[in-house]
Amino acid sequence: MSDQIKYLLDESAMPKDWYNLAADLPVPLPPVLHPGTLQPITGADLAPLFPMAIIQQEVSTERYIPIPEEVRQVFRQWRPTPLFRARVLEKALDTPAKIYYKYEGVSPAGSHKPNTAIPQAFYNKMEGVKRLTTETGAGQWGTSLSYAGSLFGLEVQVFQVRVSFNQKPYRRAVMETYGATCVASPSDLTESGRAILAKDPNHPGSLGIAISEAVELAVQRDDTKYALGSVLNHVLLHQTIIGQEALLQLAMAGDDPDVIVGCTGGGSNFAGIAFPFLGEQLRGGRSRRIVAVEPAACPSLTRGKYAYDFGDTAHLTPLTKMHTLGSTFTPPGFHAGGLRYHGMAPMISHIKELGLIEAVAYAQNPCFEAGVLFARAEGIVPAPEANHAVKGAIEEALRCKREGKSEVILFNLCGHGHFDMAAYNDYFAGKLSDQQYEESELAMALSGLPSVPDNIA
Repeated sequence: MSDQIKYLLDESAMPKDWYNLAADLPVPLPPVLHPGTLQPITGADLAPLFPMAIIQQEVSTERYIPIPEEVRQVFRQWRPTPLFRARVLEKALDTPAKIYYKYEGVSPAGSHKPNTAIPQAFYNKMEGVKRLTTETGAGQWGTSLSYAGSLFGLEVQVFQVRVSFNQKPYRRAVMETYGATCVASPSDLTESGRAILAKDPNHPGSLGIAISEAVELAVQRDDTKYALGSVLNHVLLHQTIIGQEALLQLAMAGDDPDVIVGCTGGGSNFAGIAFPFLGEQLRGGRSRRIVAVEPAACPSLTRGKYAYDFGDTAHLTPLTKMHTLGSTFTPPGFHAGGLRYHGMAPMISHIKELGLIEAVAYAQNPCFEAGVLFARAEGIVPAPEANHAVKGAIEEALRCKREGKSEVILFNLCGHGHFDMAAYNDYFAGKLSDQQYEESELAMALSGLPSVPDNIA
């Protein structure tokens, strides 16, 4: 069997349905609340932001939701994505473990993000939407939605977190190549952005602020909707195409993972690789260890509070129960910009509370060290975000070495680092610092969590 396992004999290699973990949860998700009434939100509450098809997917408890053929036709350009056995890395680590990685960097945008950008653009186009607004951190999501917008004839306005906007200028160039407009956030295009800049003209920005700007702009025009690249249920749903393919590919290889690893910021790529395997477990299949790896400088799962909070800084969004560092928390400007979000996806937070997954946090330099080791062994330079998953997988392989166990490890290499070489330059020059958040700022942000009655929370 080839170490690269990509193509099956027929279209079963690329799923025809998305898998919805909500159907198999032992305890339902806490409701999403209207911030004014503290009552569960309705479809009408979400209609200014999302098309009806997306709203229906957001609240669905159906196990499988069909992928439109128009979406699958686009996916055929790069899906199924390859599954690799990391034999050279295994040898370098001298581990008895087998290491597999699902490589999502082969997409046009270089990451997993088109898996949800394409369907979101499609559903908006079908509803007559003309323009999409969104936020992006490192730029993978903004790039992906820009690409999707070009395919479906949609105008795309991207608010990129300022620190990443400055760190990664070529991401902006790619977005503009696809026809989108990209501005640094906070910006002077919105009231929420201007308010931040009035207090601090050099504010580095955050995903919470960029979300506020994108939402504010979306609700001002009837022909405009908002698109989100992580966190919400429908986004996690769309990413499950990753894990479903991996299930089939590993079966071809005659292996079954004992440990599944993914990096976590908002949770989309982690859910994509882990949820289909977790679903099998919840339906009576074998149990596995599932490990979420997050940055130590923005540790929502390991240091955040499980509570209701806003998804944005200006408090324009509904309240969701999640592991949060507080909606006003601004993470340090480390290079894994896609992981600089104050909260974790509600569904991932929920399964963490149920004890179905584990979470660990690593600092920036050890993750880059792992990424360089991986690149020199396997030939692929990971994105800074993906380096966290690489680090987690290496730690699991070294544990197997210490314990003499030949376990099978699977991780999601969610994107390449071709637009992040300035970060690698800093690493090699010794200029990459393990940035720390201020404990006082975290305490202040958590003290400002919205008050929700105990009978709801």
